[in-house]
Amino acid sequence: MTQHQITELDGGVRVVTEHVPEVRSVALGFWIGTGSVTESDEQAGLSHLLEHMLFRGTARYGSEEIDQIFDAMGAELNAGTGKEGTSVFARVLDIHLERAFDVIAQMVTEPALTGLAEERAIVLEEIAMYEDDPQDLVFDIFGEAVFPHHPLGRAILGRAEVVGHATREQLLAFHDERYFPQNIVIAAAGSVSHDQVVAWAEGAMRSAPDLLRHVSAPPPPAASAPRALFRRKDTEQFHVCIGGLGLPREDERRFALRVLDSLAGGTSSSRLFQAVRERRGLAYSVFTFQSLYAGTGQVGLYVGTRTDNLAEVVKVIGEELERLREEPVSEEELTRAKDNVKGRVVLALESTTARMERLGSNMLAKMEILGLDEVIARIDKVDADQLTALARELYDAAHLSVGAIGPDEELFREAIARLQPDVAVAT
Repeated sequence: MTQHQITELDGGVRVVTEHVPEVRSVALGFWIGTGSVTESDEQAGLSHLLEHMLFRGTARYGSEEIDQIFDAMGAELNAGTGKEGTSVFARVLDIHLERAFDVIAQMVTEPALTGLAEERAIVLEEIAMYEDDPQDLVFDIFGEAVFPHHPLGRAILGRAEVVGHATREQLLAFHDERYFPQNIVIAAAGSVSHDQVVAWAEGAMRSAPDLLRHVSAPPPPAASAPRALFRRKDTEQFHVCIGGLGLPREDERRFALRVLDSLAGGTSSSRLFQAVRERRGLAYSVFTFQSLYAGTGQVGLYVGTRTDNLAEVVKVIGEELERLREEPVSEEELTRAKDNVKGRVVLALESTTARMERLGSNMLAKMEILGLDEVIARIDKVDADQLTALARELYDAAHLSVGAIGPDEELFREAIARLQPDVAVAT
C-alpha cells in the first residue's frame, strides 16, 4: 500500500491523501466531528438533519444544480452521519476532481439551509421507515440496553419531535458550532496530488475564523447491570441482539477482536452460523458485530427467527457462547479466522473509496494510520489464548444485555431466562 501524506493548515483543517497508481478515479471526503454522541437530548437528530440540508444548495450552487453537476461527471455523491462523525463524499474521475472539491467545500462551509420544511418531512419519513423495519430497529433497542442514559444508546436519526420542530436559525447556530476548521478533515485517495488538494483546501478555508475550538462529547459510560429491552410488534419473526460493552477503538486488542468476530459469527463457516443456521435451520440471518468508539465499544450478535424456534435458538446461542469462553480455539479455526480478516482488509483496500474512508475516519478520530504490512503483522500476532481471554471478558454470561422485537413478550421472557435468568425485561 502506498504511503499517505498529511498536512495541517494554519486554520486547523487536516488534509490526508494517498496516491494510488494506475487508477483514474479519486474518492474525496470531507469529515466533520459531529454525530449523535455529541448531541444533547434537545439536539438529538440535528447532525443528521444538517447532513441532509447540505444538499439543499449553497451560496453559489442550487440544490438541483449540485445534482446535475455530479450526474454530468458520472460521479457518486453521498453523505452519512454516525455516532461520532459526519461525512460528505464523492468518487469522481480525476479530471473532475477540482470541480467536485469546489462544490463539496461549498456544501460543507456555506450551506444555504433553505428548503427546511421539505427536508424535515423527508427525514421524518426516514425515521418512520426505520421504525417500520425491525431488522434495523432492533440494533437501536440493543444500543439503549447496553448504553442506558447515554447518547451512544440513542438512534443516530434522533428524535422525531426534535427534527420536526428544528428551525433554520437553530441549524445555522448548530453548523457554526460544529463545522469549523479544527473539526474538519479532508481525505482523498486515488489519482490525486496531495499538494493540489492542500492548495484547494487553503482556498476554500481561507475565510474561516482561526479560533481554537472543539466539540465535546460526554465521557464513556461506566459498566452497568445487564438489561433486556423488548418492543412488541406484530412481526413474523423475533429479532434479537445479545451482547454488551466492547473495546474502545484505541485498544490494541482490537485486532484480536476482529479475529474473534470472524470466528464467532462473522463468516459462513463461523461457529454461530454453522450451529444455528446450517446444522439446525433455526434462522436465515445470524451474525456477530462490533463497534469501536472513543473510550468504549460494543459487541453483540443478531438473530432473526420464527416464534416456534425462539427458545431453541437462545439455548443454542448460550451453548456456543459458553464454548467460545471455555474451549480453546483450534489451530485450524484460528488460522482460518486470521486469514479471513487479512483477506477482507486487503480486498477492501483495492477500493479508492475504502482507502479514503480509512484515512478520513482515522484522522478524524486522531488514530494512527497504520500501513498494510503493520496491520497484517498485528493480525498474525493474535493467538488462541488472546481470543479465549477476550471471549471471557466480553461475552461473560453475567454481563450480557438483550434487545429484541417480536410478537409475544411472554415467550421472549421465557427464552431469555435460559440465557440470563437474573435480568429484568423492560418494555
